[in-house]
Amino acid sequence: MTVQDVVEKLNLKVFSGKEGLNKVVTGGYVSDLLSDVMGNAGEGEIWITLQTHKNIVAVASLRDLPAIICVNKSCPDFDTLEASNREDVPILGCTEKTFEISAKLFNFITG
Repeated sequence: MTVQDVVEKLNLKVFSGKEGLNKVVTGGYVSDLLSDVMGNAGEGEIWITLQTHKNIVAVASLRDLPAIICVNKSCPDFDTLEASNREDVPILGCTEKTFEISAKLFNFITG
């Protein structure tokens, strides 16, 4: 499945990085600690977080994560959106809490 499939199925907002919507998704990773994501997230996993600063894009690029989902109505700032567009890392948004969107993503992937 692709990031676009996840966007459509989970009704996510695409904030930026639209050029990366065709990336392949193999799973998900949930964490708000950048060091945890750098050390443990796997290639192809969508990252779910409440972080919105531009360092999330650098971490996602470093770990080859196809997209970032910002939870709980979080909105990335302008610098983050610019970095996302430069790196083709989609930043997605939702109104759900981390637990809820994680469950939805898990059910969709393992379906």
